[in-house]
Amino acid sequence: MPRFSANLSLLFTELPLLERFSAARECGFRGVEIQFPYETPAEHIKAPIDLTGLELVLINVPAGDLMNGGEGLAAVPSKRHDFIGAVNKAAEYAEILRPKLINVLPGCCFETDRLDQYMETFKNNLGHAADVFLDQGIKAVFEAVNTKDVPGFLIHSSEQLVQVLEELKHSNVYLQYAIYHMQTMGENHLAFFHRYAERVGHIQFADAPGRHQPGTGQIDFVDLFNAIDASGYQGWLGAEYRPTVPTQNSLDWFGHYCRPTT
Repeated sequence: MPRFSANLSLLFTELPLLERFSAARECGFRGVEIQFPYETPAEHIKAPIDLTGLELVLINVPAGDLMNGGEGLAAVPSKRHDFIGAVNKAAEYAEILRPKLINVLPGCCFETDRLDQYMETFKNNLGHAADVFLDQGIKAVFEAVNTKDVPGFLIHSSEQLVQVLEELKHSNVYLQYAIYHMQTMGENHLAFFHRYAERVGHIQFADAPGRHQPGTGQIDFVDLFNAIDASGYQGWLGAEYRPTVPTQNSLDWFGHYCRPTT
């Protein structure tokens, strides 16, 4: 049976961050993830995690200006020093919060004649992050993001994901597969999981188009979740959508797999 985690950067945003943990637990989630927890002291985040007994599944390495339309840190050759600092910050939080995984966002390249240079920089930086997190017993993952929402994103297909993984050949690097992003790029999810499930460290999902809760778009989540379950994938499925209603009212899909308990 799939294990679902609630992405607290997008879900339960009706509440302050530190109150979202108990809300997720009361709705039946056993795991949570946070994109960028760095505006809140790690000790403050650890308290509700300990109180609720939730597992922290995932955080991201700080991504610089990426979320504001910039190129980010991980692939920009001139930002190597900044990226190393970002990895160190993630490692500091990880020492306290103990996430299962840390995501390294590739970021964007706006100079198409430098794509090869950016890709090489990203692979070197991803390898460095994976070394740091390996020492902490934490898996490093990286993901593809669609270029309709984020023009210029360096890695935007499952083919590129697998190519980077195979070229890097690092024992602590795994794929993060984002259903919404890959649906937007026209990917065949079932074929991907049939072939590569054992190389996936984390899955995130939202319906498409719109990036809202399952049932608001075109994806058949019953078939998809069943296929993921049958593939042998052992990780978590992160609910990373923007609810069109209060989060608690967006969880009809959850009842097909988990019976929420208090």
